[in-house]
Amino acid sequence: MTFPYKLVATDLDGTLLRDDDTVSGRTREALAAVTAAGAAHIIVTGRAVPWTRHILDDLGYDGLAVCGQGAQVYHAGEQRLLTSLTLDRQLAGLALSKVEAEVGPLALAASRDGLEGEVLVGPGYRVQEGPLPYVFVQDPAELWSAPLNKVYLQHPDLDDDTLAKAARAAVGNLVDVVMAGPGVVEILPLGLSKATGLSLAARRLGVKAADTIAFGDMPNDIPMFAWARHGVAMANAHEDLKAVAQEITASNENDGIAVVLEQLLP
Repeated sequence: MTFPYKLVATDLDGTLLRDDDTVSGRTREALAAVTAAGAAHIIVTGRAVPWTRHILDDLGYDGLAVCGQGAQVYHAGEQRLLTSLTLDRQLAGLALSKVEAEVGPLALAASRDGLEGEVLVGPGYRVQEGPLPYVFVQDPAELWSAPLNKVYLQHPDLDDDTLAKAARAAVGNLVDVVMAGPGVVEILPLGLSKATGLSLAARRLGVKAADTIAFGDMPNDIPMFAWARHGVAMANAHEDLKAVAQEITASNENDGIAVVLEQLLP
């Protein structure tokens, strides 16, 4: 028996990473065994490259990574962007005005494009404590002063699911809206998803959707599950993702990726 997939696609937060932002030894060993068996491992994350690169370095990862919700295909070994899609700032501004007309004022942050793109945080936006760097700005106009790959939204009262649903209804076909994690609702270029970036990366590797197993935990992973042959949701996953998964594994804290891969390895 050989390993049944040519490509293993894993989300990062809540999936490959434990809650302390580390990858367990067991999961590292399972992924090493998979690549030794001839399959490729691709990280597919909502994080843009600057927030992903240190994890790739720690893993000794030199292949392709899909970052920024599919906006960026990054070659870790060569440390360069192969593709990078930016958000039309005029359309995004119009979309935001439509959302605010429905739900009231929002707090905003923005992820700048490029290998060194900073995440700018505007007035009132609450950031999660942790190792990821932010740049705080007092003037909201600064958020829009350079090319972006996404804009983050927060509402003072609405929960993530309610905000994402309201925003999606308000923006029409101007942009896309995804819920990517706790406190993380994002505006993206229309038609962009993790599946978009993953399909580009897979094409470069000569691998098809039918050869792919994907792991995730949030609604932004739904398009990736629709594209891949087999979608595996973590035990800690959002109910919307569990509803479309072919399989549910253990949580990110309990080596859910390794549990599945070990069963598939010869």
